[in-house]
Amino acid sequence: MKTDVYQAIMRAQMSRRKLLQGAAATGATAAMGGVFTGAGVQPAYAADNEALRKAILKIPGVGKGSPTDADWQKVGEMCLGPTKARIKPGEFKGVKLTFMGLNNQNQHDFLFRGFLKPWQEYTGAEISWIDLAQADYNARLQQSIATKTVDFDMLEMGAPFEGDTAGKGLLSEMPDWVKKEVDIEDYVAYLQAPVGTWDGKTYRVTVDGDCHNFNYRADYFTDKDLAKAWKAEGHKGEWKAPRTWAEVQEVSKFLKGKKDPLSGGQAYGYLDPYKGWGGFGFYFLEDRATAYVKMPGDPVWLFEPETMKPLVNNPGWVRAIQEAMDLRSFEPTDQINADPGTTAFQQFLAGTGSMVTWWGDVGQDANTSDSSVVGKVAAFDILPGSEDVYDRKAGKWVKAKDGINFAPNCAYLGWGVYVTKRVDGDALKHKAAWSAAAHLGGKDLSLWTVMYPSGFQVHRKSHSNIDEWVYAGYDRDYITNYLASQFGSYSHPNRTVEPRIPGIFQYYSVAEDELAKGYAGHYKSAQETADAIAAAWEKLTDQIGRENQIKLYKASLGM
Repeated sequence: MKTDVYQAIMRAQMSRRKLLQGAAATGATAAMGGVFTGAGVQPAYAADNEALRKAILKIPGVGKGSPTDADWQKVGEMCLGPTKARIKPGEFKGVKLTFMGLNNQNQHDFLFRGFLKPWQEYTGAEISWIDLAQADYNARLQQSIATKTVDFDMLEMGAPFEGDTAGKGLLSEMPDWVKKEVDIEDYVAYLQAPVGTWDGKTYRVTVDGDCHNFNYRADYFTDKDLAKAWKAEGHKGEWKAPRTWAEVQEVSKFLKGKKDPLSGGQAYGYLDPYKGWGGFGFYFLEDRATAYVKMPGDPVWLFEPETMKPLVNNPGWVRAIQEAMDLRSFEPTDQINADPGTTAFQQFLAGTGSMVTWWGDVGQDANTSDSSVVGKVAAFDILPGSEDVYDRKAGKWVKAKDGINFAPNCAYLGWGVYVTKRVDGDALKHKAAWSAAAHLGGKDLSLWTVMYPSGFQVHRKSHSNIDEWVYAGYDRDYITNYLASQFGSYSHPNRTVEPRIPGIFQYYSVAEDELAKGYAGHYKSAQETADAIAAAWEKLTDQIGRENQIKLYKASLGM
C-alpha cells in the first residue's frame, strides 16, 4: 500500500458508532451460563512494569472509540524502554529494512508502522513496507520462495509457513538477547517450541495466538419472544445458545423469518463464509469438521500419517460440508460472496446474524471498534461439539465419550515476526532487524494489542490477568467469558493443532477452490466435493514429495 493511501486512511478515521450502540439485552450474562469453564482462566500474573501497563491501557480506553495512528505511535514510544536499554540513539542510522506483512482491516502493518515510528526516530533506521491483503499473502510468499527472490528483511508470518521458510533455510536464527527481551517463556504452552522453531533453532517473535472460538449474540438467547416461538414450534430443550453443531443447524433454520432482537430486522443464525480467502477460509470448514473427526487421544485429523492419504473426504468431513451447504438458504441473500472478513466485520459486529466463529478479534473489537454495535450483547464459548465422532481407525461413528466431543480449532498458530537470512551478512542490519522485531513483540506492548483492534489475540500467560482488562474498561463478566473461550481452547486436551509442513496453504487453497465449486452446485454432492479436494491434495503431495511430507507430517504430530 502506498504511503499516501495509508495517510489518507489515518486522516479519515472517524466515529461510526451509530444504530444500536449502547443497546443491551436483558439478562445477557445469564445467557452465558453454558460457557465452557473447565480449563478456567489462569491466575493473575504480576506485571513487570505495572505503572507502564496501566498507562498504555488507557490509550484510548475501552469504549472510547477505535485507536488511531496517534495512539499506536504513543504506545510504541512508551514501550521503548527495552530498546533504549540496549541500543544507543542513532545507532542504526543508514540502515534500511524492508518489512512484508498484512494490511487487513487497517490493522497489522498499520499498527506496526505506528509502533515502529518512534523506534525509527530513536535508532535512525528506515523501514519500507510491502503490504498485502490476506487473500494475496500465500501467493506472494510462495512466489518469493519458489523464485528465490526474497525481497524483504522482516516478515509477518504464521507458524504454518515455517516448513516453507525455516525448513528451506530462509530465516535468521533469533539471538539469545531477543529471547530474554521478549520473554518467550511467557507464551502459552501450545505456542512454545516446537512452534517458532525448526531443527532446534528459534526463529519467531510471537505477536499473536490463534484459535477459533464461538461468538454469539446473548440477546438472541434471552429473548422471550424467540423462546416462546421455539417452544411453540415443538423444539426440544430450552431456548439457549447452542453447544453442538447439530444445535447450530437447528437454531439457524428456526430463526428464518424471525426478528433480530436489537434492530427488529431479519434474524439470522450462523454465518458461513462461502467465499475463499487465500486459503485462510478453509479454517472455517475446519471449525465445523474438527468435532466430527478429531478423536480424543489421536492427533491425526487431516492426513493418514503413514501414507499422507487425505482424510478430508471421510464421513466426518463430508457431514461438515453438507451442513454448510444446507444452511445456504437460511443465511443472508448474498452469503455466497461473503469471505471471513465479511462475516466478522461487516456482518456480526455490525449487527447481522447471531453466531459466527472467528479468531479472537471479534471479542476485542466488539467493545473497542467504532464499527461494532454488539459490544454489550456479545458472548463467547469454545467451538461447538458433537454427540458423535468419526473414528478413522474403526471406520465408523462412535458416541462421544463425555456426551459431547469438543475439539477447539487452534487455527494458524498465530502471527509472528521473523527476520530473513538477508540480514545475516551485515552485523548492524542484523541487530537492527532483531531489535525492531523485539520491539513489536514486547511483553507490555502485546498487552495493548490483545485488548484493542490489532489483528492479534491473546498469546501469553500474562494476558490472563482479568484485573488488567477490567482496568482498561472491559466489563468483568464479559472479559471473563471471553478469556475462558480463548484459554479454554488453548488448553483443551482435544484441541486441534495443524501440522507445520511445507505447502500447507497450497492444500488449503486448492480445498477452497473445490469447495467454491461445491457450494456453487458444480458437484452433485458434499461427498463428490470432498472427493475432489482429496484428489487435489494427493496430486499436491506427489508434487511436493510424498516421502518427505510423511516424515515431516509425522514429526509435526510428535510421532
